[in-house]
Amino acid sequence: MKYIRAIFSGILVWFAVSISFYILEQIPVVKNSFFWQSIIVAILIVFFAIGAAKFYYLKNYKMSGLKLGIIMSLTALFLDVIITVPFVEIPNGRSYESFFTSPILWILAFVNAISVFLWRKLNNKKTPV
Repeated sequence: MKYIRAIFSGILVWFAVSISFYILEQIPVVKNSFFWQSIIVAILIVFFAIGAAKFYYLKNYKMSGLKLGIIMSLTALFLDVIITVPFVEIPNGRSYESFFTSPILWILAFVNAISVFLWRKLNNKKTPV
C-alpha cells in the first residue's frame, strides 16, 4: 500500500507541473519564453514535491525521503511517456527524443527528488528511545 501512495504522490506532482506549464503558456509575459516558464516551474516544483510528500507521510510510512522522491520522479516520467509526449508534445511538432533530451526535464526530476529528500531529512521527527 505504501508504494501505491508513493505513486499517487508522483501523479499529484506530475499533474501540478503539467497544469503549471499550461497556465504559464496562457500568460502573455511568459507565453513565448520556455526559459522563464521552466524557472517558474522549477521553483514551484519544490512546493509541489513537499505537498505530495506531506500527503504521503500522513499515513506515517517510514520510506526514506530519497526513495519517495525517486519514485515520485519516475512516476512523473512514466506519465510523460504515456500522456505528455503523445498528447501534447507530438501534436506540437516535437518528439520523444526532443522531450527526453531536454535538460529542463531532468533538472525538474532532480529538484523534485532532492526537495522530498531534504524536506524529509529536516522534518523527520525522531522519537527518543
